Amino acid sequence: MTNGPIGMGKQDQAEREKFENELKRILKASADADILLRVIGSLAFQMHCPQFGYLQAAMGRAYTDIDFGAYGKQSKQIQQMMAALGYTENREVFIISEGERAIYDKPEAGLHVDIFYEKLDFCHAIFWKDRLETDSPTIPLAELLLEKMQIVQINEKDIIDTIMLLLEHPLGVGDNETINIQRIAAICAADWGFWRTVTMNLDKVRQLAQQYPQLSGEQKTKVEAQVNAALARMEAEPKTMGWKLRARVGDRVKWYKDVDEVG
Repeated sequence: MTNGPIGMGKQDQAEREKFENELKRILKASADADILLRVIGSLAFQMHCPQFGYLQAAMGRAYTDIDFGAYGKQSKQIQQMMAALGYTENREVFIISEGERAIYDKPEAGLHVDIFYEKLDFCHAIFWKDRLETDSPTIPLAELLLEKMQIVQINEKDIIDTIMLLLEHPLGVGDNETINIQRIAAICAADWGFWRTVTMNLDKVRQLAQQYPQLSGEQKTKVEAQVNAALARMEAEPKTMGWKLRARVGDRVKWYKDVDEVG
């Protein structure tokens, strides 16, 4: 893979298949051990976008690691499973994060696995409670979209994954192969900061999608229509009093947490 922004660069099919096959191996081991693991990150978008997943390779979006969401009550089982699969844990990460994150490596194979317990908590928190059972083998589509849209300093790789998701799936009120925009609107209506970041990034997706030569005119129109519909639904959602009070302050006060790039 050539050097460049994280998650971007030319990646041959053999390298992509290495990650995809290892993901299947881990998922099989977790199913056999009755461990609830749900895929997040680039591979989750690939798995959930059979029609438009080809865009990742076509647009230079590379795999860099394998990411999961899980419940903390299974951390010990996951630790044992990953050791049996030949991974070495960076125990310091688990301790420093107070059990919210675990990192496993297999350096000789160039593989890195990141597991987030209970929530994904970077610029804004996305909680797993009662949601990991909703879809399989990935987190639900609403959370997949929020995973990308919560990043204040959004990267091109996140834009590409989001474009794929919006092309592949309709917006709706459920989670079955549908982006649950009702859930997203409710979450953002209770938190002005989250709303600010998500709406800002959706607008970036709408604008940047128009610049990709890999997308057809019809695809660009579809992305724009999906973003417009999402923003309209979020605008229509009744806001909490806390949201309204925070909105008065606006951008004058920082509304997000700074985070390091995590791939």
